[in-house]
Amino acid sequence: MSGRVPLNPISAPPLKRTSMAPRAPVFGQRGKPCVTASTSHSSGSRAAWHRAGAMRRSVLLVLITGQTALASYFMTGVLPYKGGEPLEIALLALFAVLFAWVSAGFWTAMAGFAVLLAGGDRYAISRSAAGSGPIDPAARTALIMPICNENVQRVFAGLRATYRSLERSGTLERFDFFVLSDSDDPDTRVAESKAWLDLCHELGAAGRLFYRWRRHRIKKKAGNVADFCRRWGRNYRYLVVLDADSVMSGHCLSTLVRLMETNPSAGIIQTAPRATGRETLYARMQQFAGRVYGPLFTSGMHYWQLGEAHYWGHNAIIRVAPFMEHCALGRLPGRGVLSGEILSHDFVEAALMRRAGWAVWIAYDLPGSYEEMPPNLLDELKRDRRWCRGNLINARLIGAHGVHPAHRAVFMTGVMAYVAAPLWFLFLLLSTVLLAVHVLVPPSYFVQPRQLFPLWPEWNLAWAVGLLSATALLLFLPKLAAVALILGRGAEGYGGRLRFAGSAALEILLSALLAPVRMLFHTQFVLSALTGLSEHWRSPPREDAQTPWAEAVRRHGWHSVLGLVWAGVVYALDPSFLRWLLPVLGALVVSIPLSVYSSRVSAGRRLREGGIFVIPEEADPPAELAEVSAIMRRARRFPKFVEAVVDPLTNAAMCAMRPARASEPAASSARRLERVQRASRDGPERLSARECMHLLSDPAALARLHAEVRRTFAVHEAWRRSLEPPAAKHGLPVPRLRRSYAT
Repeated sequence: MSGRVPLNPISAPPLKRTSMAPRAPVFGQRGKPCVTASTSHSSGSRAAWHRAGAMRRSVLLVLITGQTALASYFMTGVLPYKGGEPLEIALLALFAVLFAWVSAGFWTAMAGFAVLLAGGDRYAISRSAAGSGPIDPAARTALIMPICNENVQRVFAGLRATYRSLERSGTLERFDFFVLSDSDDPDTRVAESKAWLDLCHELGAAGRLFYRWRRHRIKKKAGNVADFCRRWGRNYRYLVVLDADSVMSGHCLSTLVRLMETNPSAGIIQTAPRATGRETLYARMQQFAGRVYGPLFTSGMHYWQLGEAHYWGHNAIIRVAPFMEHCALGRLPGRGVLSGEILSHDFVEAALMRRAGWAVWIAYDLPGSYEEMPPNLLDELKRDRRWCRGNLINARLIGAHGVHPAHRAVFMTGVMAYVAAPLWFLFLLLSTVLLAVHVLVPPSYFVQPRQLFPLWPEWNLAWAVGLLSATALLLFLPKLAAVALILGRGAEGYGGRLRFAGSAALEILLSALLAPVRMLFHTQFVLSALTGLSEHWRSPPREDAQTPWAEAVRRHGWHSVLGLVWAGVVYALDPSFLRWLLPVLGALVVSIPLSVYSSRVSAGRRLREGGIFVIPEEADPPAELAEVSAIMRRARRFPKFVEAVVDPLTNAAMCAMRPARASEPAASSARRLERVQRASRDGPERLSARECMHLLSDPAALARLHAEVRRTFAVHEAWRRSLEPPAAKHGLPVPRLRRSYAT
């Protein structure tokens, strides 16, 4: 083959399964992990980073263990019975687990601080001799964007900016673009098709920019990527996965390809995307936090992981051949809630790639990779709800055969990212119960057999203050270190030192208020995932992405009630103890207005005008982001399903999107005729989304419906009514269309 994909992948037949076609792995299988040809590229430098990674992770384990043991010792001294009662033992066990989790985050950030302060890590993948020479013509790369009912204008604005950036870099001829749609909304599907056709025409990208709609939505995003690999994967050496909101510069993409060419043992190189592009207060706060603190944690993760790193599922480059050979995902056996399809596929794919002998790296210092944050707290929690169950399912793979210890740790951290919330909640609850027991139950002075001297149970407040201060230091010192790094460089791009310091202080305050709210939601998500009880979070579509008061009350109302009741109980038991819980309970009480006002676009814009939460990508936008912003400011209306039926040009375009069958059974032809007649008679309001999608997938039926509607205008008033309001609103030539129907 010439290396070029078919002109229209929508109509291209699937490629035959070859030795590179994906096979679902069986994690429980015995035998040695598969080792590919990549192991033949071992060198002294590779052996060096292997040794360095093992040594670094051993140091990390010692640091976490020692710090947790010391803190647990002090916690024992704080408790009234010094850890001798069953309730105190449970409290100590929870404290040890949670403190170890906090300690791991602290040392990750501190390692990142040291890396950034030193100017980089000697083992960083970006330090390899990538060069800036021409890319091997055989090193073709596919940029794929799996989407499902996304904002069409934003999707194609990001693609356009990425395409143009590659064009400016002079490496466009080495890349092809694929939009892989799983959308099941007929209006969205018509809009996607029209946007693709327009972009191909505007950029002259025919034969390089492709669109494929998948009829059978199997395994969601992972299945979409697998379907691409089966059909066209063997045409490409590398694969870059993009999210619907991803934007990448041409320099970043070409550098990733050169790094893969220079490091033939690398299977995946993950970039560290920078969040930008949102205007709500909440999103701007998150963008600021990610821009300021994110580099510490990503460089810290690189420091401990090296070539056994994370893969986040997007804005990363993948070596296609081993990915197809080793990273296809099967179902986890069993019938429980943690069985079935693997949802958090990215962590598992990284583990499979490493198990097969290929390295997985984080290019933490490679610029030019961007994404967007959820616009408000509730939208972020909807995303977390999906991730929670996926990470819990991955807990079954911690002991899987052949998985590298570093990726076992990745699975564990993925689980703890959500399980930590119910553990914190249980810790606070047990602390309150212990207080109630201490106040309401007469003390026991002799708790050991043959005890000679009485034990006076009392809280050691001095040790409690010291332990709380130490914990706060672990939580906030990484943020202060990141702030110090930027202040030392002048805070250029952040509004200046004074505004930057104010932004950091406000972010710390808001994140402290939001932490207890996230704790309760994550607790709810974990319990729902483990019990199999699911709650559908379906809110009305909001173009401005702001949280209405009614939805905030529905989602946060029980948080406020719980905070008030809990505070009342603690105050009745011991008013002095309320001071310890006030940061948590007070945040729950104000969760409703906090969620509403933080979602306001007006609040975010006012802060930006005042220089608060400004990031360098706003102060001096890269060309790619500036282009996306310019496109998004121009409100564009895309055609909908009704126009795919009544408008001749849209109908012709949609009919051309799918190939017509040369022959078909008589039964299929009869079903088509029945479907067309009913749609023509009943009108668009009575068609379900499924029926509309059937019509869009059948060019013969769609063309026949168009002819039927066009032939007898008076009979099809329902179609005319559906078209006229949006057409009149946007100035489309409705009178001309009416005359064409009447003829």
